[in-house]
Amino acid sequence: MIANMDLLKKITTVPGVPGHEDKVRDLIKELMKGKAEISTDKLGSVICKKEGDPDGPRVMLSGHMDEIGFMVKTIGEKGFLTFTPLGGWWNQVMLAQRVRVFTKKGPVEGIIGSKPPHVLDSEERKKPVEIKNMFIDVGTKSKEETEKLGIKPGDPVVPATDFVEMANGDSLMAKAWDDRVGCALFMQIIEELNRKKHPNTVFGVGSVQEEVGLRGAQTSSQIIKPDVGFALEVGIAGDMPGMTEQQAQEKLGEGPVILMLDRSMIPNTRLRDFVIDVATEKEIPYQVDFMEGGGTDAGKIHLVGSGVPSLVLAVPSRYIHSHYSIISRKDYENTLKLLMEVVTRLDKKTVEKFTSY
Repeated sequence: MIANMDLLKKITTVPGVPGHEDKVRDLIKELMKGKAEISTDKLGSVICKKEGDPDGPRVMLSGHMDEIGFMVKTIGEKGFLTFTPLGGWWNQVMLAQRVRVFTKKGPVEGIIGSKPPHVLDSEERKKPVEIKNMFIDVGTKSKEETEKLGIKPGDPVVPATDFVEMANGDSLMAKAWDDRVGCALFMQIIEELNRKKHPNTVFGVGSVQEEVGLRGAQTSSQIIKPDVGFALEVGIAGDMPGMTEQQAQEKLGEGPVILMLDRSMIPNTRLRDFVIDVATEKEIPYQVDFMEGGGTDAGKIHLVGSGVPSLVLAVPSRYIHSHYSIISRKDYENTLKLLMEVVTRLDKKTVEKFTSY
């Protein structure tokens, strides 16, 4: 399968921080119209149902729509904004970065600022600037002028970035690969399934509020009641300067990642081994990794009902949880190939084996 570059550009450039995923949901509904039965849960996760065998297992493919960003807290007398992070940010990647504040009147450009180094004493310069000491500058000179732009507390703030095909022809740079890559994967899988028979019903889910507690995965999976679940995610590539051998398990260009565990779940080992066997049989390159510092939608999916065999499949990515990250087009395409091979083999008998203890 070939990457749909137009889809990847659209899905990464649309804004959608936790609790404000409306534009991402609207895009998915627009592009999936006529290709799947579309519904939502009451938190706003979008569910795209593609029926194959109605008596076959229910397969859930979850990619979360939300990206990390910010929310406006206050407007100061001189027009500057204080803000709170939505999702996990590292202070050092935030300063001097462009952002957009989304108001009811439309987007407003800004930049994250702090005191310049020229006025800091020697001890202050040694310390990272704390988020509480940062602000957003939208170019105004007073609270009244800022309010006239339509900005108010509670407005979402999103990194202002572009989609870039890099010079080597394989690397793709954008914001929000975490986790619009997962959304793009299930969308392309469903589109392809419209041309193929499959022994199951597939539910592609764009979940909400993953970055702040895996919330949409919990509510959407309660509706779907899946027999098997996959969280489609980004991995943490370590092929860069300064990483230890242990930290560099994932590399761009060496295939999709199968997680052995994350903080929220140890996968069903029979499902895990099934996926590895399929990759080996079809000669699809893959990597394995351990994500001890984060959770995924699978952490909620696998606990639904009496339990759901679940697994995380990920596309390696450099620099996640920042304004830009990088993936390999080749890794994305190999993840598509592996996922399609797996999904079309998940018949009733195969899925039952995962939980026949």
